[in-house]
Amino acid sequence: MNTPIEAQIIRNVNGEPEYAVIPYHVYQELAGGKDYADNIPHEVVSRMIDGATAAQAWREHLGLTQAELARRAGISQSAYSQLETSTKLRPSSRRKIAEALGISPEQVVTNGV
Repeated sequence: MNTPIEAQIIRNVNGEPEYAVIPYHVYQELAGGKDYADNIPHEVVSRMIDGATAAQAWREHLGLTQAELARRAGISQSAYSQLETSTKLRPSSRRKIAEALGISPEQVVTNGV
């Protein structure tokens, strides 16, 4: 991408840049052709912005308790609780949580990614 990107900058109350709005085709190029916005519901993204981990946001979005999700994953509720609060899940843990939630492991993104 060698052409300049025209972006709209949205500033916070202190006048500092907070968001950049870019043309959709630029977003698709940056995302490698993947449209992540179609894969994660707004409610899940909103909860993650508010500080929830992806696992917690998805669980709450689907209306599940930690105990129910732990049962689906075949682990104890306390073990699931530790996984849910982790921001650096191992790939095997990410797969286990995703399977229990009925989503893909890629949808259990870590915050900040």
